[in-house]
Amino acid sequence: MLIRFVITLVLCTPALLQAAAPPVLDVMARIPAGAFIMGSDSGPEDERPSHEVALAAFAIDRFPVTNAEFAGFLDTIGHVNAKGERLFDIDDPDARIRQAGGKWTADGGYEHHPVVEVSWAGARDYCGWRGKRLPTEAEWEKAARGTDARQYPWGNTPPDRAHARFGAGWNETAPVNSHPSGASPYGVHDMAGNAWEWVASAYRPYPYRADDGRENLTAGAVRATRGGGHDSPAAEITTTQRGRNLSRNPRSGHHNIGFRCARN
Repeated sequence: MLIRFVITLVLCTPALLQAAAPPVLDVMARIPAGAFIMGSDSGPEDERPSHEVALAAFAIDRFPVTNAEFAGFLDTIGHVNAKGERLFDIDDPDARIRQAGGKWTADGGYEHHPVVEVSWAGARDYCGWRGKRLPTEAEWEKAARGTDARQYPWGNTPPDRAHARFGAGWNETAPVNSHPSGASPYGVHDMAGNAWEWVASAYRPYPYRADDGRENLTAGAVRATRGGGHDSPAAEITTTQRGRNLSRNPRSGHHNIGFRCARN
């Protein structure tokens, strides 16, 4: 069933053909319907209380969006949308995508690293361009931890360099397929470390409720970020970490925030 889903996605989404990244990275994992435990009673205050959330089935990208993929989007859409929202911090030295000769191109050697310096609106619009959407905060967490309330995507074993990219220097990301042993129960990669990830949801207190306004997609609200980054300590790359004040300015990009897409 999963193979049929992925093949249908590729055939029915013409924008996929415009992406510059290898096709092997552009696959989605199917997350089954059902309940899971969201949050933690032992972590930071904004992770509390742990509570059960039921979700419909959805699909999520197995890998974060890369610099090469986002460069294709910039070539087609540009770095500002029709609403005047900035989609990418083109003037930030930490960005790994440049424009030369009228074409946007990823820096050499960084084509398959997670794209950073993308605003929340840029992440939202990219996913829409691909016929997808940003995952909700609840969807992201279920895809990362499964139904056994694990602390990390791979389980409860403390992280090491084989599992995730963390504790590294400023802007020292790794290619998105560098840590296969750190995949989640559903085979989703890089959900711990390398780059924090924008989600659709506004950053609001728990318990999570999809109908309380936090899923309003109008830009402006502070958004949750998930998963930890390449420069995060081990304590920040858990499946329940919400980034707290990291996404204080969703109108701008950040050197350690990327994203991935989801689909109903």
